[in-house]
Amino acid sequence: MRTDLRGLARLFRDRFLSRRSSVHCLPAWQECVGDGWETRIMAESVTDRFHAKQGRTIARWTLSRVSSSDLVVYLKRHYQLPRWRGVLAALFPSRAWSPGLEEWHNLNWARSQGLPVPIVQAVGQWVTPGLRVQGFIAVEELTGMIGLHEAVPLAAQSLSASQFATWKRGLVAELARLSRELHRRRAFHKDLYFCHFYILQSDTQHVPDGWQGRVVMIDFHRLGRHSILGLWYQIKDVAQLWNSSAVEGVTHRDRLRFWKLYRSGNWDTASAPSDWLRILVKWKWKLYQRHHARRAARAQRQTQTTKPE
Repeated sequence: MRTDLRGLARLFRDRFLSRRSSVHCLPAWQECVGDGWETRIMAESVTDRFHAKQGRTIARWTLSRVSSSDLVVYLKRHYQLPRWRGVLAALFPSRAWSPGLEEWHNLNWARSQGLPVPIVQAVGQWVTPGLRVQGFIAVEELTGMIGLHEAVPLAAQSLSASQFATWKRGLVAELARLSRELHRRRAFHKDLYFCHFYILQSDTQHVPDGWQGRVVMIDFHRLGRHSILGLWYQIKDVAQLWNSSAVEGVTHRDRLRFWKLYRSGNWDTASAPSDWLRILVKWKWKLYQRHHARRAARAQRQTQTTKPE
């Protein structure tokens, strides 16, 4: 009995009263930041393109290397996470309870499935004695690449009408392929916006020979795999992509081409019939449009109200 009590006391101390960490990094990161970086990463002063919101920060960090060119990452740090995450981290310590570690697992899974995603240079999660969770993730910058919300209008201005039409056909086919490959695995991005697809800025100046491997997907922190609720998240993903594609150069014909290519290929038997799914996607798309229109109108009214006379 005494041995059992000692074991329980040790388990309680390890799970609830001690500081525990889970940290991973690549050799390039270790070369740049040196030894002991785990103890100072959350306090590092990083100000380039700095943004803070609700207990988390993100900033661009340029790290010097002796052996090769600089390493540039986007450092996301979470300082204040809900207490329930700390409680669950104590009960189930092998799981990821910080957004950074969750995204790292999601990116690793996506890469294992052949989906093009950014490289994570380092990631870490700490659980403090007060059952507080903190964490970070350092994602390598997609240097020379821009989001489609910027790339498509730029290509529309840079290419002739015929070149731009050919350019879009190839790009739409690749977007449909990537979305289909994700969804047929019953995995859903949950932030499938136009701005979360990146291409080389130089690819806006010419028509690439092929698009496969030239489009990178980012922001996988909300990725989830669902069987029962898969249809609902599939509808949301496609509707988000359609709604966020309202930029210069994108037409309704492009969305119809995307749909035709997206629904082609091999799908499991659980996927909804094409006609029904398209109706539901259009319904959700219209809801997004109305929601954003109301937000824009509310912001305009607030601006007019606060405008000095």
